[in-house]
Amino acid sequence: MPPPLVFIAGATTMSTEMCASRLLAPFFGASILIWANIIGLILIYLSVGYFVGGRLADRHPTLRFLCWLMLSAAACVAVLPFVAEPFLSAAVDAFAGASVGAFLGSFFAVMLLFSAPITLLGMASPFAVRLGVTTVEEAGTVAGRMYALSTAGSIIGTFVPVAVLIPAIGTRRTMLATACLLALAASPVLGRRYLAVPALIGAVALVPPGLVKPGSHVIYEGESGYQFVQVEALPGGGRVLHLNEGWADHSIYRPNQVLTGGYWDQFLLAPLLHGPGFRSLSMIGYAGGTVGRAYGTYWPDVNVLGIELDPLVTDVGRRYFGLASNPRVRVATADGRVYLEQHHTRYDAVFLDAFRQPYIPFYLTTQEFWGLARGRLEPGGMVMANVGRIPGDTSLPDAIAGTMATRFASVFEWRVSGFNDIVAGFTSPTTAAELRARLDGAPAGLQPAAGLAQQLRQVPPSGDPLTDDRAPVEWMTDQMIVRYAADAPSAGPQ
Repeated sequence: MPPPLVFIAGATTMSTEMCASRLLAPFFGASILIWANIIGLILIYLSVGYFVGGRLADRHPTLRFLCWLMLSAAACVAVLPFVAEPFLSAAVDAFAGASVGAFLGSFFAVMLLFSAPITLLGMASPFAVRLGVTTVEEAGTVAGRMYALSTAGSIIGTFVPVAVLIPAIGTRRTMLATACLLALAASPVLGRRYLAVPALIGAVALVPPGLVKPGSHVIYEGESGYQFVQVEALPGGGRVLHLNEGWADHSIYRPNQVLTGGYWDQFLLAPLLHGPGFRSLSMIGYAGGTVGRAYGTYWPDVNVLGIELDPLVTDVGRRYFGLASNPRVRVATADGRVYLEQHHTRYDAVFLDAFRQPYIPFYLTTQEFWGLARGRLEPGGMVMANVGRIPGDTSLPDAIAGTMATRFASVFEWRVSGFNDIVAGFTSPTTAAELRARLDGAPAGLQPAAGLAQQLRQVPPSGDPLTDDRAPVEWMTDQMIVRYAADAPSAGPQ
């Protein structure tokens, strides 16, 4: 009995860790810093479990006691998503109120909840070693076999939830299914009446889970292998796309208009900034297709390639955001940089609007990336990037613009709102005066967007550019968020 139980305990441990990241992502994001906290704290809990499990195994060396521990771990895993819910809701309220202390407090409160099940699961291997060893001569063999079984289970618990269960049945039901399997493995030794525990967990898993982030305007929620996806209704039949923690708007749709009044409209200025002969563009981070839909109205002869990592987001774009309304749009499901590496098609413009909220993937900001993007441009081509910021702090867009300027002849930056800057780079030398003159020819509907772009300023090459080896984009973004929360305690981002 111990070997199968050890295998399932190892699978449950890693499944719970994978689910921890998914449970937290809609509220805290999924950055490398969040992952570092999850992995670090779970390693602490496992270390405690190994130590305490070894002590308990010496005092109570029975299979029945081990099964009690694993049944308790299964119960803790099963209740985790429900117990964590009030803390996750508190995190949303704290972020909306720009209270960084409460936001981080909610995160660590949720992570503390994982201490009980992970510590209990950590007891399985040392306990099984104690039960399996009958002579000193075989201690090493038994220990190696048990830890190999636990590791094999951990491998299964890593890939099956991520590749199969979470996309198919969601995070909450994945945790319940894993807990049910562990309880089924532990219950027979304890007696038939204890089979009621996995039966109860299974019954709870069959109950419709409801919304992850309830709200009166939510019309769709889903989870992919990459992120949490939510669509909310806007007044007048409009819709907005939220990913992960849901602060930023990733796509906007209004049935009778294509202009948004936001940063998306700035990408419609590219044919003006580029000049005559603008025929094609590729956009990394295409989301629901807001920009491509608008190109169908203002620049219907331009071919648009949207590069979107998450196929679920593309499906949501077709269903809710009019992604398929422009016949000149084609969507490729891929990582943007990898796609440019593998395909040598040239474009008149490459756009960047990729976020894993609230971070731009660092490898899309570096010298190496901008060099790659330049190599995929036609002569006289250009790049444009949307960069998040906070009011009064341009450190991140300045760093990206300065890096871009090491690979492009002319680079300009302008503010769109308190939370967005546009950075544009040109393969051919140009001046601010030349670009302003081109913007004067904007169609009537694009004049408000062109007016913002008139405030552009040229950016010189950075002496300390971002590189694939060193690009602290996440650290810079976190610093901005903390400063904003500290300076604006009563007003959240709009």
